[in-house]
Amino acid sequence: MTSPTVLQEQIDKARKEIKTDGYSMSIGEWISLYESNEIDIHPEFQRFFRWSSSQKTRLIESILLGIPIPQVFVAQRPDGVWDVVDGLQRLSTIYQLMGILRNKDEKLEKPLVLEGTKYLPGLEGKKWEDTNESISLSAAQRLIIKRTKIAVSIILRESNETSKYELFQRLNTGGSSLSPQEVRNSIAVMMNIKFYDWLRELADNSYFRGCISLSDRAIEEQYDMDLALRFVLFRTIDEAELKKVGDVNDFLTNRMIELLEKKGIDMVKEKRAFIKTFKLLDSRVGEECLRRYDNEKHKFMGGFLLSAFETVALGVGYNYEYLESATNVDLTAIISSIWKDKTFIANSGSGVRASSRIPSIIPLGRRMFSKEATEGK
Repeated sequence: MTSPTVLQEQIDKARKEIKTDGYSMSIGEWISLYESNEIDIHPEFQRFFRWSSSQKTRLIESILLGIPIPQVFVAQRPDGVWDVVDGLQRLSTIYQLMGILRNKDEKLEKPLVLEGTKYLPGLEGKKWEDTNESISLSAAQRLIIKRTKIAVSIILRESNETSKYELFQRLNTGGSSLSPQEVRNSIAVMMNIKFYDWLRELADNSYFRGCISLSDRAIEEQYDMDLALRFVLFRTIDEAELKKVGDVNDFLTNRMIELLEKKGIDMVKEKRAFIKTFKLLDSRVGEECLRRYDNEKHKFMGGFLLSAFETVALGVGYNYEYLESATNVDLTAIISSIWKDKTFIANSGSGVRASSRIPSIIPLGRRMFSKEATEGK
């Protein structure tokens, strides 16, 4: 049990690592920051956030009605520019209403056209400003919006480097509509946009997509990128590290941040391993390779299974250089034997936690697709 003194020392140390400031700013000031490129709302994030037109309208309605708007969290970069950590949709909606929102290609987004609401049905079809006064907000209404204040909480640049990523993760998990991978994607964009683009390219690979066969909903929530990241992070990780996984989403996020900070990912090497692995599975087994194998009916059944991915895909990925040259190795036969293996059966069923599943079945897959195991058959 940690003593109160030790706990207080931990609190004091952690508080010193995060330096913050905060105050309220008018929306007019938020506009000025954006137009002078002193704030980065990361337009790449737009693909992760899914506010509808009605949600955007409700924000503007709240501003007009005087309902307080939640504060925006930003992180101050070394060049003084603010990175938006939380509040992207609020600011993007305001900028889009005013016709100044730019996409990742620096092109202006189509200005927001408002919808009628319960309290303000007259908002239907209204724009920020238009030559047709009947569809334009009045000068007085525009002033109400520009003078409304939104509080900002700033993580100063003197803070620990990972503070903004940890804050982003905390603010965008739990009750958030974002999936865990959408949060990781956002962090990756902030840390290293090239890594994000690289991971997106892996997830779009035709061999990979053929093997995973995910639903549209799963792909919309970026589960394909989640699997690609799992492959990269787990493919060659030491088995002792697998025993420390705990909460798998926290592990994936923290491991990704750690490797990006240390530039510890060889993207050329991992891309080659990724493509060759799924080409092997696609060409020798087929699109059903990551489904359950019924040894009595001698065929694959059902849909994609994560336990099959962690055993089969990561097992082949660990041994892909050998398997690529060993053309006589029957991958389907190995997969069918996995579905009879006692270790796999005990650790792959429903209710098995990732913290016990991962340290058991990933090493199993590595062994079963190894040169030693296949040559002994």
